[in-house]
Amino acid sequence: MKFLRNQLDKVKHQFEKGGKLEKYFYAYEAMETFLFAPNTTNGQKGAQIRDAIDLKRLMMTVIVAMLPCLVFGIWNVGHQHFMAIGQAGATMGDKFLIGAIQVIPIVIVSYGVGLGIEFVFAILRKHPVNEGFLVTGMLIPLVMPPDIPLWQVAVATAFAVIIGKEAFGGTGMNVVNIALTARAFLYFAYPTDISGSVWTYLGDAQAVAGYSGATPLSIGAESVTTGESVVTALNSFGAGWNEGVFTLSNLFMGIRPGSIGETSTLMCLIGAAILIATGTGSWKIIFSVFGGAYAMGLLLNLIGGNAFMEMPAHYHLVIGGLAFGAVFMATDPVTASQTESGKWVYGILIGVFTVLIRVFNPAYPEGIMLAILLMNVFAPLIDYFVISANKKRRLQRATV
Repeated sequence: MKFLRNQLDKVKHQFEKGGKLEKYFYAYEAMETFLFAPNTTNGQKGAQIRDAIDLKRLMMTVIVAMLPCLVFGIWNVGHQHFMAIGQAGATMGDKFLIGAIQVIPIVIVSYGVGLGIEFVFAILRKHPVNEGFLVTGMLIPLVMPPDIPLWQVAVATAFAVIIGKEAFGGTGMNVVNIALTARAFLYFAYPTDISGSVWTYLGDAQAVAGYSGATPLSIGAESVTTGESVVTALNSFGAGWNEGVFTLSNLFMGIRPGSIGETSTLMCLIGAAILIATGTGSWKIIFSVFGGAYAMGLLLNLIGGNAFMEMPAHYHLVIGGLAFGAVFMATDPVTASQTESGKWVYGILIGVFTVLIRVFNPAYPEGIMLAILLMNVFAPLIDYFVISANKKRRLQRATV
C-alpha cells in the first residue's frame, strides 16, 4: 500500500490546478479515495464531528454482507451445471471453478461499465466520484441469471446508471433502486434471456429436459389451472434426476436454479444479520417485508379460491427473490422511507404487493421487483403523511 501511496503522490501535481491533466482531477481523486482515506477536513474553524464511518466504509459493509450470497451463488451455479449434465458427484472445487468462470465476468462487466460511466460524469460535471456504485455494481450481477449475455449486462448497467441515477443528479438523488432498474430494463426488453436457464459449460451437454423450464413460482402459477396442490407439485418436481430440488428445506438453503445471488434465503438472512448488527440496514424494513408477505399469504389461505392462493404462507418467504429483495433492495437508504413509522408501512406494503402480484398476475411471477420499484416511488408520499400526522399531534399538544 505504501508503494501505491507513493505513486499517487508522484503524479498528483499533474491533476491539480495548473497541471497538464487538471480536467481529470476528479477521476484521480476517485481512485485516490477508493484506495485511501481522504486527508481533508471540512474546515479549520468551528466544531468538528469525527466518526469512523464514511460513505466508502458504509458501502463496504454492505458488500461484506452480500459476500455470503455471492460465494454461495458461485458454488450453486457450478452445482446446477453438474446436476444438469448428470455429474452430481463433482467435487466442490470443480463446482466453484465452473461457477466462477460464469459469474466473475458478469461482475467485471457490471463494475467496468458502471464505474466507467461514473468517471465520465464526474469529469464532465466536475464533482467527486461517489462510492454508491460499489454496492450497485455487486447487486446487479446477483439479480441476474448466470447465463445472461454479457452485452445485456453492459446495456442494462448503462441504462440504470444514466437514466436511473445520473439523470436525477447522481448518487443520493435517484428515485428508484439502481440495480432493480437494470433488472427491470432487461425484464421488459429481453424477457426470454432474463428468465434464465441451467447453464452448461461450453455447451458440453444438454440440460435435463424440463430442468430449466420450471421455477417454484411458475409451478405455483400453473396450479391455478391444474388444481394440483402447490406443495405436492414442488415436492414431486425433479423425481428421478434431481430429487427434492424444490422441497421446503432446499428452497430455504437455495440449492436450486435461479438468479446468482437470490436463491438462498439462509445466505440472505446471514447478510441481514450483518447489516442489522452494524446498523447499516433497517431491521424495521427487513422484518416488515417478511411480515407483510406472510400476512398476505395467510389472508389468501383464508380466502382460498385456487391452489396458488391456498399455498402455505411461509412458502412465499423462501421462493423467488423475496429474501434478497427484503434485505438488500428494500433497505436502500436513498429510495426507502426515511421516517421510522414510514419504514414499517413501506416494508409491509412491499411484502403485501409482492404476494398479490405473484398470485394474481402470473405474467410477472417475481413480484418483489415490481413491488419495491412501486414503493420506491411512493416512499416520499409515505414520509409526507407520517410527518404531517406528527405535526398535527404536536400542534394539538401545543394548544392544550
